[in-house]
Amino acid sequence: MPLTDVEIRNAKPRAKPYKLSDGGWLYLLVEPSGSKLWRMGYRFAGKEKTLSLGAYPQLALKDARNKRDEAKALAASGVDPGERRKTVKAREALERVNTFDAIASEMLEKKRREGKTEKTLAKNEWALGFVRPSLGARPIHEITAPEILACLRAVEERGRHETAVRLRALVGQVFRYAIATGRCGNDPTFALRGALTTPTVRHRPAIVEPVPFGGLLRAINGYAGDPMTRIALQLLSLTFVRPGELRNAEWAEFDLDAAVWSIPAGRMKMRRPHRVPLASQAVALLRELHDGTGRCRLLFPGLRSVERPMSENTLNGALRRLGFAQDEMTAHGFRAAASSMLNESGKWSGDAIERQLAHADPDEVRRAYARADFWPERVEMMTWWADYLDRLKAGGEVVTLRPATGRD
Repeated sequence: MPLTDVEIRNAKPRAKPYKLSDGGWLYLLVEPSGSKLWRMGYRFAGKEKTLSLGAYPQLALKDARNKRDEAKALAASGVDPGERRKTVKAREALERVNTFDAIASEMLEKKRREGKTEKTLAKNEWALGFVRPSLGARPIHEITAPEILACLRAVEERGRHETAVRLRALVGQVFRYAIATGRCGNDPTFALRGALTTPTVRHRPAIVEPVPFGGLLRAINGYAGDPMTRIALQLLSLTFVRPGELRNAEWAEFDLDAAVWSIPAGRMKMRRPHRVPLASQAVALLRELHDGTGRCRLLFPGLRSVERPMSENTLNGALRRLGFAQDEMTAHGFRAAASSMLNESGKWSGDAIERQLAHADPDEVRRAYARADFWPERVEMMTWWADYLDRLKAGGEVVTLRPATGRD
């Protein structure tokens, strides 16, 4: 006789497992622990086999019978239901590790092993957060270009056009990593080129004219706040490195006797080591700073921990306190100022200036063959630049700048 729900609920555990038959190959196995498990016995290719269907009451009697009927139909068509179950489970397990989320995490871990900074990785994680809710749990090979575009459009609707463009590139990296590791056949983000709103290029505010720049230098020289912040701004003007490269600088990178700062590749935007010739004015500032932070690893340790650098907002905040508005000058603006005035001086080759700015040549072929360091010219240029800033700061005679025509 077929089982009833009452019989199943009333079945008590015994010292040994026992079966309650429902007919048609289906039975309930009652374990000594009290567990009630649906099983199905069947014959396939001349062999007796057992198929696990689930546990009661999670799998109700009616649902267990439906699963039995499906398994019987498979067996009748020449398919072993047990082997089919194994195949389905294996595919589901594979899809769990082949989701967009899983592959994105693998790619980020690869970037970490390659030495990408935690700040870069954090930015990638933040950006991927825009697409993970919609795409994260999906098998990556099932994701289509329209689905990705819908996520990017949602970002655009917030007014974040540049973020949307960068996110498309980042999602493309995830797909190309999946292709390389054999889990996807194509990158649908290629189809989205031109589909997004082109963001307006916004240059960082900078004072690039000599006379007002001299006023900026005088204001910094009279800064009444933390001397460490003043020195950081003065070093930015003298070295025009990226603010993050200065904030994270370590004393081990400096040879003050040789007047050289060697920044390792891992801290550079272009992931190439970079050397900065130090004019005597920069060396003097570093020796002054060393008296205060020389026992620390970092030149500019933060207030809360000497193992963490000063906040990225510190330098821009100091400029605001000095009276320079956000749309007038930023810490990054010292690079634009140096580039502008050095090029307009006509004294230095463009290659030497670009190499000192640690810019990558936009021409890939030229970049591949460019090995010159222009070091002697850069040493001379940085000395000239420091002396020129002294003249600007003093408010004295300003050298007339002219369009660059090659080095004098």
